[in-house]
Amino acid sequence: MSTLTDSSTDAPRSRPPRPLGRDFSRLWTAAAFSNLADGLGRTAVPLIATTLTRDPLLISLLGAAAFVPWLVFGVPAGVIVDRFDRRRVMAVANTVRGIAAVGLAVLTVTGGLDIVWLLVGTLVFGFGETLFDNATNAVIPAVVARDQLDRANGRIQAAQITIDSFLAQPVAGVLFAVSLALPLWLGAAGYLVPIALALLLPLSAARSRATAAVVGPEQGEVVPGVVPEPMPATTSEPVPAGAALRYLWRHRFLRALVVFTSVVGCAFAFAQAPTLLYFLDVHGVPEIAIGFVTAGVGMGALAGSLVAARLVSRWGRGNVMWGANLAAAACMIAVGFAPNLIVAVIAYAGMAFAVSLWNVPWGALRQQIIPPALFGRTLGIIRTLTWGLFPVATVLGGLVASIDLRLPFIASGIVCLIATAVCTRLIRSASAHGVPAASE
Repeated sequence: MSTLTDSSTDAPRSRPPRPLGRDFSRLWTAAAFSNLADGLGRTAVPLIATTLTRDPLLISLLGAAAFVPWLVFGVPAGVIVDRFDRRRVMAVANTVRGIAAVGLAVLTVTGGLDIVWLLVGTLVFGFGETLFDNATNAVIPAVVARDQLDRANGRIQAAQITIDSFLAQPVAGVLFAVSLALPLWLGAAGYLVPIALALLLPLSAARSRATAAVVGPEQGEVVPGVVPEPMPATTSEPVPAGAALRYLWRHRFLRALVVFTSVVGCAFAFAQAPTLLYFLDVHGVPEIAIGFVTAGVGMGALAGSLVAARLVSRWGRGNVMWGANLAAAACMIAVGFAPNLIVAVIAYAGMAFAVSLWNVPWGALRQQIIPPALFGRTLGIIRTLTWGLFPVATVLGGLVASIDLRLPFIASGIVCLIATAVCTRLIRSASAHGVPAASE
């Protein structure tokens, strides 16, 4: 690591990190407003559902519906992101989600809303999310340097958590108490700002630079022909869609880590299916205060996203990812056994902290390993294989929660603990892949 010398003490000090730049600021702001709208809807929809039913299975179906689009549309969304102007993809995705939010609000006001319409609206939000989030992740390497990726992903995730947990969810709970439709109206407005900001991103964010050679030998190593630094869009022919699937299959490390992520992700989806009813019914939290409870949980997630890059720089990406999974498993089990609300919130916040510690380096690792011309499609395949399985896990979690609302947390924590122990060597080897994070 390069150092500067303090002239008064001659002691070396770390060089301050380079600014992420104006283009990243635009992307960050677009993601922030989109997360505001997402957070309002994510809180309002299940709260509205609880006014229609208290059945854990029906409530879990709403959670499952949010992930169905990743199962059926994750790969096509990746193809769209790789082949079309990513800025316009983001704009169109938010336009569709805004229209859906307005539709649900109108149905709520007119008294025509039921569980079916909530499921339809959740599906539309999910399809828009596959496009917007995929495009956002694909744009990040185009607006920052490779050694800034951990920091950039941390900032994006910190914004998501801060706005979702500390602003959107508490506000949605209060607005819900005033009027069922009010969070939906405000959410629809929140989708408008990212449309303009996405279209103001530079040309380099429009499409990845197509390359003639993107996949190396059988193990899937990148070979000459793939430019690691952000490059402007070109008129080269797009890489065939099947190349992304072949790349992922041949890259043994990435393929194995995706399988591990799928198992652990399903465990989290299984556990989180009864979360709302767990706090409402087990710990007696009133509906108007549920947003403030989730804000407490969000403190852990925010802390994890803010310290992740520093921990990666100090301890290595693999060690941080491994430790994060162990901590998440322990906290999940603690949620299941929590004797009161305070312990439950602290344990859940610890789990959120650990999930953030995983998400930041995992996102940067994908951006550093996957060739730019294949990123959208490869990410779509990865999320189809991981998030696409979440609906099944969520519904199963709802069924188990019908027996006991605590049981899904305990069972999922045990599964996560076993999976992490079995894959210890794989996870810790992540430090040998990609480019080390820049020192903070």
